[in-house]
Amino acid sequence: MKPIVLHDVELRHGARVIVSGLSGHLDPGSLTALIGANGAGKTTLLRAIAGLHPLANGRIDRGALAQSDIALLPQGSHLDRSFPITCRDVVALGAARLGPFRAVGAKNLAAARAALQRVGLEDVENRPIQALSAGQFQRVLFARTILQDASLILLDEPFTAVDAATTRLLLSVIDDWHDQGRTIVAVLHDLAMVRRHFPHTLMLTQQTGLWDTLPDIGLQAA
Repeated sequence: MKPIVLHDVELRHGARVIVSGLSGHLDPGSLTALIGANGAGKTTLLRAIAGLHPLANGRIDRGALAQSDIALLPQGSHLDRSFPITCRDVVALGAARLGPFRAVGAKNLAAARAALQRVGLEDVENRPIQALSAGQFQRVLFARTILQDASLILLDEPFTAVDAATTRLLLSVIDDWHDQGRTIVAVLHDLAMVRRHFPHTLMLTQQTGLWDTLPDIGLQAA
């Protein structure tokens, strides 16, 4: 896997510039915290790296990465949980290259059970996702990401609405991915966590970015 290189990237929402002139790179196997104040463009940049938000200017070179090599874990609070589907099936549908009209086979179901066990949800595999707490649903999203088996993993505020014990558990999943050599970028607001667990940082500020620069001041959580 080659570095993911950002060349003079500009991002907009409508006519408003969110990020401007951002250049830099993410090395293969790196673990990076994406930080910044409210409205700095963190989620938008994550989606742009995933190929889901158009660039107003510049380019992002993903090397030979295909779309199936990229996993984006969105903010759980922004997802619609009204569809009647079980936890196990949500996770199983994350299996790499599982198309929308392919049946979920026994192998994928077994892998889904294992992923749910990894995040401490082995007892809820048949529970509908509507019945989960916000923290449980976040763990389901992590289990689904495990099955995606992606080289590039993008996490948008992955510890929202989870308690300290669950945060430690999910951090251990991220550590597993890092040990496997996957490239990981996570939007975070807890600078103490960033200092303890994330070797690299990208701070978005004033429509630009500072790489591997972690300020001593706190940031207001979004």
